[in-house]
Amino acid sequence: MNAANQIDINKPTINPHLSMIASRSRLLRLLAGSLLLGSIAMPANAGSLISSTDYLEYELPKKVQAQCVERDNCPEIEIKYLKTNHNWINDIANARINNLVVNSKPTESAPIKRKVNQTVVKAAIDDFASSQFIDMPEGSSWAYSLMVTPEYLGHISDFELFEINTYVFTGGAHGMPYSEYLIFDLGTKKQITLDDMLLSGKKPRFEALAYDAYKTWVKTVDDDVSSYEKNWPFTLSDNVTLTDKGIDIRYQHYSIGPYAYGMPVLSIPYSKLDGVIKPHFIPK
Repeated sequence: MNAANQIDINKPTINPHLSMIASRSRLLRLLAGSLLLGSIAMPANAGSLISSTDYLEYELPKKVQAQCVERDNCPEIEIKYLKTNHNWINDIANARINNLVVNSKPTESAPIKRKVNQTVVKAAIDDFASSQFIDMPEGSSWAYSLMVTPEYLGHISDFELFEINTYVFTGGAHGMPYSEYLIFDLGTKKQITLDDMLLSGKKPRFEALAYDAYKTWVKTVDDDVSSYEKNWPFTLSDNVTLTDKGIDIRYQHYSIGPYAYGMPVLSIPYSKLDGVIKPHFIPK
């Protein structure tokens, strides 16, 4: 993300699972200080890819800053953008990050329906931060949290693999994590979807393999697959990535299991995908 497209920030300290009460001295440093946020290097092993992340520069609205000091409790915002040496990858990934920030309640594989600029992103974060002092009871020790971070996973053949992780907390028993895979083809300079990977007419077969993987996973959490499936039926997710062993399918919380079961990953080995996915997606 170019500096010219960023917004000024004072970056809060983040706890990725539960927001903690900030001390008054930390709040004053947070609100009054000007913190320089550089990129965090994420070394890539792929031949031509260099990957890192940059913080979104953002400053809480003055009214929210005053409420932070008054209540000794501040919303926690941490947004990172992908920064690689391939601008087309940055454009696709960062557009998705912007979309997740603006939605702030991401849904699985939600498409980007409109181009989101930095003014819209800032307004969405302002609204998110301000809502803490509207929705949360006065004297509450919880702080709202909004985090979005891209991560480089590696590469398979010419395919570069990333994951966007988000965490949203707006009160209640727990926050809501979310994870989304991104696959990029360096040869065609395009993002790859599950449908791009499948041979014509083979989606039903892939779904059957995913269902088998689902039943295998269920056996790790419940002795009775049939009974479990009545409460948490199988659905096919298109949130997939390549690995050195096969295709992984990521599910969000509550998709095929209760929150306590996390975000399940179903794995299908390449040995079962011959004749199902296009040959160039199977590592040689």
